[in-house]
Amino acid sequence: MSSVPRMRADQTSRRSRLRPIALSDDERRELQQWSRKRRSPRAVRARIVLNCVPGRSNREVARRLGVTTQTVGKWRGRFVAERLHGLLDQPRSGAPRSISDELVAAVLTKTLHEQPPDAARWSSRRLASELGISQRAVLRIWHTFEL
Repeated sequence: MSSVPRMRADQTSRRSRLRPIALSDDERRELQQWSRKRRSPRAVRARIVLNCVPGRSNREVARRLGVTTQTVGKWRGRFVAERLHGLLDQPRSGAPRSISDELVAAVLTKTLHEQPPDAARWSSRRLASELGISQRAVLRIWHTFEL
């Protein structure tokens, strides 16, 4: 018996079907910067791509990073097809936002920097009435920004 491990036919063909990834210096720098953020989805995607570069299989990268092989395959494919832009969040389905960034900024500004005329702080009802939005919208904004 030979001591050389034998690979099944499906393993060799799977390895050869992996899309090779070559990074430019700028792409490598950008991916390394993204990967330093702890909990960002973009950081996980960047780590996946950086671990795929040496020619590792999806299974090996998945095992190293604690994600599924499907996740590795998805982000490897998107990176090969669209480079860094492929790792960004895509628009999602559902209703578009009804509250603009300017309105969110107005809620935060009034909450943090202005005081109502006859009270110590804003109530969600009063602030909603002042800005012409729902009380629930004010509460969602406060909750999002941990106010």
